Amino acid sequence: MVKEPENGDILDLPESYQRYLDEIYSIASKKKKGGWVSNKEIADALAIKPASVSGMLNNLKKEGLIQWERRKSIRLTKLGKEVAEHLNEVHALLNDFFEKVLKITDKKVINDLSCQIEHHISQDVKDSIIKFLDKYLNQ
Repeated sequence: MVKEPENGDILDLPESYQRYLDEIYSIASKKKKGGWVSNKEIADALAIKPASVSGMLNNLKKEGLIQWERRKSIRLTKLGKEVAEHLNEVHALLNDFFEKVLKITDKKVINDLSCQIEHHISQDVKDSIIKFLDKYLNQ
């Protein structure tokens, strides 16, 4: 079972799990249906077959990251939501870093880099990025 994400524990979670949590969170945020999403919505967002999603959903459920029963909708648990929120916060910080510090102007490049890196940033590193950006942007 995955522990609460603190001081790097999120890095113990496989990147593939993180990607699913991030996608479920994103879909749920857009829908406003109590956080529930369908297998098909996840498959469409990840451009894979719905049958492929089911195996991962079993893994996420075993880890206590989602609520789900076969042929039913999926919702993040408190822990799953915390992981997804961490990823989203890190993504936003990385976007700011690439755009405002490194002055990269290509939005696609910024987003692609942020998506690739966000899965490897621990809470400690996130806190350091926040401090750096605050100091750098408020000089």
